[in-house]
Amino acid sequence: MGRERNDIIDGFSTIADSASAPAEDSLIEKKSEFIGDACHIDTLDEALAFVQSVRERHPKARHVAFAAIFGAAQGSAKERMSDDGEPSGTAGKPILDVIRIGRLTDCVITVTRYFGGILLGSGGLIRAYSTAASMAVKAADIERIVPMQHYRVVLEYPWFDRFEQLLVQAGGKEESKEFTDRVTVRFAVPSANAEDFETRVREAFNAQATLSAV
Repeated sequence: MGRERNDIIDGFSTIADSASAPAEDSLIEKKSEFIGDACHIDTLDEALAFVQSVRERHPKARHVAFAAIFGAAQGSAKERMSDDGEPSGTAGKPILDVIRIGRLTDCVITVTRYFGGILLGSGGLIRAYSTAASMAVKAADIERIVPMQHYRVVLEYPWFDRFEQLLVQAGGKEESKEFTDRVTVRFAVPSANAEDFETRVREAFNAQATLSAV
């Protein structure tokens, strides 16, 4: 399952968070090495910080081109790209096209170039940057983003176990719970299952448990 978001459009995926290192692969084209790195991000600042970290890892590289998209699954895509000194449109745009074609969001891809002394021409550069970006994506773990509906509900204690069973059956997940005189639960259910889940909760508790969308 992918990263949950509220009110998102189906059909997008993202690069999985990695606690160790970004996904990476590389190729040699006419003695130039192109190294693709792909990483999950949530904000532009995170994307730019990742690009900077790649530059610091490759201080002798001639170029570190990149592209990033975030927010596409919420219908408000923001994009950023850079050719980093390569001819306009030959580096950042091919990387961005890889992200777009893959319907990816919340990710940044860098392609680091160590110049091998042979000019590739515009067509050669576009192919090399696109291929390195695609290789980085193939090396990554991809997660489908699943549209989720978020709720809050207040339950009597005897109802709690039954509610948890219904939530699991619907493919939902608890986000928080608070135990006072009753149990207050915040949770999310896949949007595709939301209507059926609401019906099951009404039937299970004789309409005494009210779900509030949040």
